[in-house]
Amino acid sequence: MRKALLAAALCTVLATGALAQNRVEAVQYPAWLERGGQVVPLAPGTTLQPSDGIRTGQNARVRLRLAEGSAVKLGENARFAIDASTERGGTFRSAMAVIAGAFRFTSAQARKRDIAIRVKNVTVGIRGTDLWGKAAADRDFVVLIEGRITMESEGHPQVVLDKPLDTYQRTGSAPPEVRRIDARQLEEYARETEIATQGGAAQPQGEWRVVAAVFAERDPALAFSRSLRAAGYPAEIAAGEGKFAVQVNRMASEADARALMANLRGLQGVTLPHVKQGR
Repeated sequence: MRKALLAAALCTVLATGALAQNRVEAVQYPAWLERGGQVVPLAPGTTLQPSDGIRTGQNARVRLRLAEGSAVKLGENARFAIDASTERGGTFRSAMAVIAGAFRFTSAQARKRDIAIRVKNVTVGIRGTDLWGKAAADRDFVVLIEGRITMESEGHPQVVLDKPLDTYQRTGSAPPEVRRIDARQLEEYARETEIATQGGAAQPQGEWRVVAAVFAERDPALAFSRSLRAAGYPAEIAAGEGKFAVQVNRMASEADARALMANLRGLQGVTLPHVKQGR
């Protein structure tokens, strides 16, 4: 399914030229990276490869930074895929697919770009803008925040949105429609994709960690680490003084670490979690 959506999105771009690298800028767990048939916890700083998939869990958020500087934000219970991004003739080209959940795309600077985002049953053509959208169970919709976008849906004519708060929506097999929302509704939508301040985010340079449990032997520490990783947390083992600590590193601040600690308390095997500075 994900490959089919990517193929549809790629029809709108030329995927040739020099490979450009996109990366994971911040993660509010739990979240997973799907790569080559394997599923691992998503970690901040990860460089995305062609055909990688990203999946988020309940109350999770992810912020990606595209190679040309634009940001993509994902909300909870999202499924997202990105194909190889390229630079060709001074233009950044990329194709992405939002299979489920909410997202926001925000251009970083004025430059040439040709980006197609497939939102389940509709496709957004982007040259430079700010927009929010969602592939929901009952409908697919995209809200223009700033700029200009083209919208397409199979069997229906292309539509241009150029007025802020215009919304392109398709419900089931019904024809798509354009309607307007108000600023208050947009604010409500936007919260679905924003990483909350002190909400438990991890970043590549984060200097705080959460110790979920400490073991006297390595084998039970390895087993517990595997269970945390399967749950969407990139747990690591730190050995010292004859003990083995299973911890999640790179938390953005002490407050973020404490928020994660609170979230981990409900997971099986977590015992007396605590926060420490450093990795």
